[in-house]
Amino acid sequence: MSHRLRFITCGSVDDGKSSLIGRLLFDTKQIFDDQYQALQKDSERFGTQGAVPDLALLVDGLQAEREQGITIDVAYRFFSTPQRAFIVADTPGHEQYTRNMATGASTADAAVVLVDARKGVLTQTRRHSRILALMGVRQVVLAVNKMDMVDWRQPTFDAICADYRAFASELGLNEVHAIPMSALTGDNISSASISPQTPWYHGPSLLQWLEAVPTAQPTANTPLRLPVQLVLRPNAEFRGYGGRIAQGTVRAGDAIVILPSTVRSTVKQIFIGDEAVLEARTGDSVCITFADERDASRGDVICSAEAPLDVAEQFHAHVVWMHESPLIPGRPYLMKLRHQTVQATVTSIRHQIDPNSGAHLAARELALNDIAAVHLGLSKPLPYAPYAENRDLGGFILIDRVSNATVGAGTLDFALRRDHNLHWQALAVNKEARATLKNQTPCCVWFTGLSGSGKSTLASLLEKRLHAQGRHTYVLDGDNVRHGLNRDLGFTEADRAENVRRVAEVARLMVDAGLVVIVAFISPFRAEREFARGLFTPGEFVEVFVDTPLDECERRDPKGLYALARAGQIPNFTGISSPYEAPTAPELHVGGATEPMDAALERIYRKIVRLLTQPPEKP
Repeated sequence: MSHRLRFITCGSVDDGKSSLIGRLLFDTKQIFDDQYQALQKDSERFGTQGAVPDLALLVDGLQAEREQGITIDVAYRFFSTPQRAFIVADTPGHEQYTRNMATGASTADAAVVLVDARKGVLTQTRRHSRILALMGVRQVVLAVNKMDMVDWRQPTFDAICADYRAFASELGLNEVHAIPMSALTGDNISSASISPQTPWYHGPSLLQWLEAVPTAQPTANTPLRLPVQLVLRPNAEFRGYGGRIAQGTVRAGDAIVILPSTVRSTVKQIFIGDEAVLEARTGDSVCITFADERDASRGDVICSAEAPLDVAEQFHAHVVWMHESPLIPGRPYLMKLRHQTVQATVTSIRHQIDPNSGAHLAARELALNDIAAVHLGLSKPLPYAPYAENRDLGGFILIDRVSNATVGAGTLDFALRRDHNLHWQALAVNKEARATLKNQTPCCVWFTGLSGSGKSTLASLLEKRLHAQGRHTYVLDGDNVRHGLNRDLGFTEADRAENVRRVAEVARLMVDAGLVVIVAFISPFRAEREFARGLFTPGEFVEVFVDTPLDECERRDPKGLYALARAGQIPNFTGISSPYEAPTAPELHVGGATEPMDAALERIYRKIVRLLTQPPEKP
């Protein structure tokens, strides 16, 4: 039997993907009698073919899918023939669920792109094909379905094929095979002979194509890449490093290097399960031991010492955005690359890709299902391989830091070498020395709240009181900073994120200088505030939430901004047309309308003074 094939069905809505898979399952005799009886009953209730069993229901298992007649989630099915075993992913056609299609494509060896013969190539067909190309799927069959609805006309088929091939060649999909078919009648799906309806077609049926399509086989001569999934310590005498070999061959006695630490060692033993073996290859799940005491952790990559991976922290990448909340440059996310998770920021969107034309469009943020080329910055260097060379070491996901939801999937294209000539310059005078000279522990006091909540007033009063006590302080006020450092920024969500990022970096430098820096910014989004917190050592960042209700802020309206926002003259105004995400666990919570200003100031002052009198923390 040939190597198992994982393939995906994709295309626009109602092109017949679920019906096609149902037909394959039925024709390969994967349906038991009780399943077929249940299908007949379900077809009477949910089916679209009258008395004829609706084979799509074999795949559309969710109640919502059956009620609406659409596919929502990715449905995985297994079937086999004497020639090969298959795992097929039936993916949604609706644009709303494109993110689910990207999930299915990430592990596929081949793809069946369906097109309704009556409609031709649609926008979603093109979007799905771009994702296939992005995810490295190169074996593609164009399944022109519902040919029975156009009387099996060859000119219709030829026109669709020419349209799709011209588009696919731009994506690097140069070997597209096209098949005229009908999932409803079964023509050219599973039969070994060509349908009498298409005497003009001389290629294989879909199942014959799937049985014959080649898959990438492990190569023995490529350098070793073994991402460490876990460290095994069953007893004090044994320490092994387990994972699935992403590339290459490992043998006892091989010289290896552990990345990113660059520690070197030699392979002592190799285990597959509990059996010691002399060598292991790509795809094997192994545990290896070293000849000497060396440390490797989850997320490290064990490589051939003769040809190690590159290590970098800035990348050019492509991203498919998979969340309702937009991707905002400058906003911190978590990036998971194989078994390593680090903080990542999209430093810039290079261009968004139009799904129809492939044109490069300017974009300041990405919405659900958008595809774009971006620049990524990571919190630390990681070993990697370009996705075109190795899916395991070049494919990543982005995770929201607050909700832990997966918000994007992407591929690393190449490293940006601009950081290779930059090195951190060690200085003779450090933060501890500066803080000692000022006789205080530096910190950042971060006031957040709605416009008019009282942040700037409290920040100014706090600085005045600290200054009177001989403390070294500085206030970064939101309005003041926009007159200089951030004068080029507007009030879109992307600009707000960059506004906070810049100020957080400045505040970090001021704390390094030994100052008490007081920040008074609306800073409406939790992700940006958490990014700011992450720049400081534990205890240096004090978040003060000035919790004044919206109606009270509007009543005060010291700058007349709420009235303008209500009149539609100020777009993206926090609390009116843009959200404010309240802190969940601030160090200090001030009742802006219920707590007298003097009492609030006293609480904040006592908190900061206790912090300032602590011995400066050594770096």
